[in-house]
Amino acid sequence: METTDSIPATTSIVVMGVSGSGKSTVANELARRLQWEFIEGDDLHPPENVEKMRSGTPLDDEDRWPWLRRMAELIGEHEAAGTSFILTCSALKRSYRDLLCDGHPSVWFAHADTSEEVLTERLAQRKGHYMPPSLLRSQLDTLQPLGDDEPGAVVPGEGSVEETVGEMLSELCDERKIPLPR
Repeated sequence: METTDSIPATTSIVVMGVSGSGKSTVANELARRLQWEFIEGDDLHPPENVEKMRSGTPLDDEDRWPWLRRMAELIGEHEAAGTSFILTCSALKRSYRDLLCDGHPSVWFAHADTSEEVLTERLAQRKGHYMPPSLLRSQLDTLQPLGDDEPGAVVPGEGSVEETVGEMLSELCDERKIPLPR
């Protein structure tokens, strides 16, 4: 569903990054500012994935593919309905991002890039999440940076939520010609 000048009619923002990068916090603020729906990608994991992570075992590609396909379906459903929305997903590998983009021109990645030191500190303070801090290293080792040819932007994720969201919105609005919310 494209507009005549090749800017997609809808935008599906995928807030990406490793655990502790602030994906959910940033996505919540983006949703508030844009007044768009927000879907927490962690809630879409099948129970087997949650248990595997809870036990301290990193997910492998075979664990992730069904989860990623479900998110791609949601993107397609929103495009078909003509609605923009925000989704969190670690989207660590290019192949994962390619799956999310395949046939979905609305996808725009917002990568909150955060240092390992800050990530470690954040994860140590986090309560009630099934992802243990011990899995951070496997995520950092898996992370492939967002390529210049991929839709989206990498922004610093270590400042305030307002600074991170402001930078993401600036990049998004420049690229997609969406009016900057007040």
